[in-house]
Amino acid sequence: MERFEWYLPTRILFGRGQRQRVGEMTARYAKRALLLYGGGSLQRNGTYGMIAEALRAEEVTFAELGGVRPNPRLSLVREGIALCRREGIDFILAAGGGSVIDSAKAIAAGVPYEGDVWDFYEGRKTPKQALPVGVLLTIPAAGSESSDGTVLTNEEGMLKRSFCSEVCRPRFAILDPELCRTLPKEQIAAGGADILAHVMERYFSPTPGNTLSDRLCEAAMRTLIQELPRVLSDRDDMEAWEQIMWTGNVAHNGLLGKGNAEDWASHEIEHELSAAYDIAHGAGLAIIFPAWMKYTYREHPRKFVSFAAEVMGIDPGEEESMALAAIDRLEAFFREIGLATRLSEAGIGEERFAEMAQKACKGGTLGAFRTLSPIDVKNIFALAK
Repeated sequence: MERFEWYLPTRILFGRGQRQRVGEMTARYAKRALLLYGGGSLQRNGTYGMIAEALRAEEVTFAELGGVRPNPRLSLVREGIALCRREGIDFILAAGGGSVIDSAKAIAAGVPYEGDVWDFYEGRKTPKQALPVGVLLTIPAAGSESSDGTVLTNEEGMLKRSFCSEVCRPRFAILDPELCRTLPKEQIAAGGADILAHVMERYFSPTPGNTLSDRLCEAAMRTLIQELPRVLSDRDDMEAWEQIMWTGNVAHNGLLGKGNAEDWASHEIEHELSAAYDIAHGAGLAIIFPAWMKYTYREHPRKFVSFAAEVMGIDPGEEESMALAAIDRLEAFFREIGLATRLSEAGIGEERFAEMAQKACKGGTLGAFRTLSPIDVKNIFALAK
């Protein structure tokens, strides 16, 4: 195991009915908030009205900004920063999924910063302070509700970049599975792929001997694979939603990878795919991750044997055959939940493979499980076509 330090200050309020505490929790930190959200679903399903009523009951005044889209954009973040400064906002309440939460973190870091918030994403500056953020989670997927990371797309050049900072961790996150009832199937499926990928980025590590973290990762992956088809067939299955929502949080709150050298190459590769083609992040990961596996499994075959046996239920056998059978079964799972597993199925050709590979590597290399050059990344795109 490697040495590590872990600090998780986010207060989690988990379970049915916890959404009613959104006003109480916000009032602990501010009396003037920004309510940030995505499209019109918040109004259609009544969640917006519930939030507004809860905030007013606690005498919290609020401005609002909607329109956050998947693969969130820098332009809206800049709009939010200007709004917060103009209105004297001292707290941001993110009501939504990963795109809304990532945008909230960016706005929070950008308000006290004198420069351009994109500086953080390019690594030119590190945020020293940020407005406090709270989360009412409506889409279990990204795990951003208690992570220190944020991902944003700059429309100029369609660059998708990220940064991590402890000042951006939300102060609280409300995980109420009853808010998931109205999610469309494509969002549920893509969210599930995102959760699974977060665990796999930590599990497929070159670090030997980290038994506890490996077993925790395997349990999380098995749980997601078991429970996701249940909610796809019955959106009212609250017991299954509870398992998925908690798995999504644990998958990305930093616990599962402790002691491991984490990989994250598949995420960096997919970021360029979704920046170029605006495909949903989880849907892109369902295409990229199996291709990455096919390209790298010979590097540490014993880890793939464990994945095959403990997660995908493959009978014992020869190492390579078990690894390939596990990858096939993972692709079959993605297809079962309605996701494409080839770029061609998503209408994406090979004309930008070289460009995306160069952007993903940012002048260097990717990955810890196996170090990848731009040529390697282009080969992975080719395997995914």
